[in-house]
Amino acid sequence: MQNELKEDKWYHGISRYQWLVLTIASLGWVFDVFEGQIFVASMNEAMPSLIETEPLDEESQNDPVAVEKQQKEIKGRLAVYNNIALGAFLIGGALGGIVFGALSDRIGRKKTMSLTILFYSFFTCLSAFSQEWWQLAGFRFLVALGVGGEWAVASTLVAESFPPKARARVGSIFHASSVFGTYLAILAGAFIIGNESIQEYAEKVDFPSLPWRIGFALGVVPSFLIIWIRRSMKEPDSWQHAQEAAKQDSSQKMGTIGDLFLPDFLKSTCIGVSLAAIGLATFWGVHIYGKNAFLNSVTADYVAEHFEGQPDVTPEQIKAFKKAPPVTIKSQLKKWEMLGMFLATTGGGLGLLAFGPICEWVGRRGAFFLFNAGGLISSILLFNVFEGAVAIGCFLPIFGFLTLGMHAGYAIYFPELYPTRMRGTGTGFCFNAGRILAAPILFLAGWMQSTAVGLTLAQTATTLSMLYIIGALLPYFAKETKGSALME
Repeated sequence: MQNELKEDKWYHGISRYQWLVLTIASLGWVFDVFEGQIFVASMNEAMPSLIETEPLDEESQNDPVAVEKQQKEIKGRLAVYNNIALGAFLIGGALGGIVFGALSDRIGRKKTMSLTILFYSFFTCLSAFSQEWWQLAGFRFLVALGVGGEWAVASTLVAESFPPKARARVGSIFHASSVFGTYLAILAGAFIIGNESIQEYAEKVDFPSLPWRIGFALGVVPSFLIIWIRRSMKEPDSWQHAQEAAKQDSSQKMGTIGDLFLPDFLKSTCIGVSLAAIGLATFWGVHIYGKNAFLNSVTADYVAEHFEGQPDVTPEQIKAFKKAPPVTIKSQLKKWEMLGMFLATTGGGLGLLAFGPICEWVGRRGAFFLFNAGGLISSILLFNVFEGAVAIGCFLPIFGFLTLGMHAGYAIYFPELYPTRMRGTGTGFCFNAGRILAAPILFLAGWMQSTAVGLTLAQTATTLSMLYIIGALLPYFAKETKGSALME
């Protein structure tokens, strides 16, 4: 009886090498996410330092209307430029995921993973030398080529290395490791970009952009992971067998994107791309604004405290304080912003871990439905119901759990939709073609918050959260793969 119970454990029989594969793939994904999130952690400092604004003349400086007009213009430009950079990241990730995913089917998982890590490490480091906003946006595109490719290869490698009973759990563990990448970005944001001492030194040497540039320069660290990959990993047996089959049968060609649209795979490809598009669009258009909602509430408290007892405070003074608070307060606000990011990310990590057991319980389709429905409800509550820093801070982990958890499903579900000869191609295409469809959402979000429309952050996030409705409906049309072996 005890032996039977032992056999039922999903982790029973997993070899030391399989754990090594999961560890290396997860570390690659951790640094992958860091390279993406370091921009989110620093964009409020990086982008303003890279745009030029015409100074107001002496008369206009004393005109509240002119000052307010300029501030609105700057805020609108920042929203547009930040979202262009985020959009470039999505498009670059899409292209990289599709190209490197197909390449991994042709030359192998091990070689391709090394290439993707080298790519995102080098260009993140190079981002530190940006002199114009469009240069930073361009580097984000190049970083994303490696970021998108690494996920496609790593998720495929993990799926091929574990038996069916463990695949959902290890897929969740793999994707949940992403939170450590975000934690690294948070630490960089709080203790480097938002470090008071570094900021003061940067001002003293007339190099105010130094803190965020250091944050990007750290991107070179993951490149050392390549050495471990080259020395410790081997190609999966299933891939080697598929290579042999492709040599003997031309119809079994490896890594052909066109095969994704054959009748046997067309529906799965369309569903996979659509699920990824909803998840990525809501991540960049809803999830990342959770920390901003928290920061806005904390800032309001600082404003009230700063101007307490001053009866003749003007709206212009309040706006000026928010735009350029004293260095000590600016440093504190950055730490609060990073706390908001930490709370949402921690909840998200728990959601990613939970997706595997949940999809083993209710199936892949049921899990996608539950998380998308939960994402909609939690977004409406966060941006429209809860008020005050305490209430928002307490709810952020729940918000993160529900808005991020479904992303683990992509690492679990997409590799199950295709045979070995096109698994990397299909997994990479579904996730990263979703990026292409999601990219316009970022431009839309920037436009919605620009002076042309003038929606608030809360209004923008609430509007875009309606995409979760589509995400909740899609699983009805999807193929259920719970308990099935990977296709050969």
